[in-house]
Amino acid sequence: MPTILVADDDANIRKLVCLFLRNDGFTTINAADGKEALAIYTSTSVDLVILDIMMPVMDGWALCEELRRANPDLPLLMLTARNETWEKVQAFQLGTDDYLTKPFDPLELMARVKALLKRYRIGLTQTIQLGNVILNRQTYKVMRGTESFTLPLKEFELLYKLAGLPGQVYTREQLIDQVWGINYTGGDRTIDVHIKRLRERFTDISDFRIETVRGLGYRLEVQE
Repeated sequence: MPTILVADDDANIRKLVCLFLRNDGFTTINAADGKEALAIYTSTSVDLVILDIMMPVMDGWALCEELRRANPDLPLLMLTARNETWEKVQAFQLGTDDYLTKPFDPLELMARVKALLKRYRIGLTQTIQLGNVILNRQTYKVMRGTESFTLPLKEFELLYKLAGLPGQVYTREQLIDQVWGINYTGGDRTIDVHIKRLRERFTDISDFRIETVRGLGYRLEVQE
């Protein structure tokens, strides 16, 4: 089973989260601050990190940056009492994959952990399935049944990023950094243009839709 690192300065929260994870079959390691968590990560095989923002020595912002710098694909979930919109935006800009506020529902936490780990496995296989639609990152083709077609590279990468974690909100800045690269010098409105093109290309496909999240960015929702 995957190993999950839990970083939180509240011993009771660490104990509670680790208990829920172990009851679901996961292996857990815990740290009381960001510096300890980073040391554990560099010496231990970790599959996912759950981290708080407000921690001594090294806070969650700095830890998130360091972990993302060390491993761009490591699943990160911020679990925090901080619930202001700007804080969520900053967390996503720094590289977290998901954001859950305290107090939290244990079932929701487990669902989000499993979704992130599923995304990691998707990264290894290089394919994502959205209903009857399959995205193949090795060939950059979109398949639906026997039909197969290609997309312009950046459109495919943008769709693949959004599809990697359905329901996850991505800011424009985060999408620019992760799809176009941190050295991209164009405006972030290029995201809006590419989203518009993707919506137009998939108007006849009901397997998924790309939603605008006002004040934050975009997310992809798979249709039941």
